[in-house]
Amino acid sequence: MKIAVTSQNFRTVTAHAGKTRRFLIYDISCPCTPREVDRLDLPMEMAFHTFRGDRHPIDGMTALITAGAGEGFRKRMVQRGIELVVTGESDPLQAIVDYTQGVVKPAAPHDHADHAC
Repeated sequence: MKIAVTSQNFRTVTAHAGKTRRFLIYDISCPCTPREVDRLDLPMEMAFHTFRGDRHPIDGMTALITAGAGEGFRKRMVQRGIELVVTGESDPLQAIVDYTQGVVKPAAPHDHADHAC
């Protein structure tokens, strides 16, 4: 199983998932030792805020972990069969471990009502 993490800087879990173009990809086939297996650095047109195609590079992920996402993005992930997880954890590996253990750190409040995606 693979999990994507939004990370605009490839170091921390970042918010604004609809505008994110950089993702860390982790393999959690062995939940005790999740490992980073890929990094996606996508062009602007592949950010979900503007993407309107059928196939996206994160399709097939079990879940996507982010620090923040709007309702439009949440709906898009449901349509793609990807579980959306919003966390307050900034360390990507710890966020993955938390997810696999079912103890996700709550995200800080942020109003996404103005975001379309």
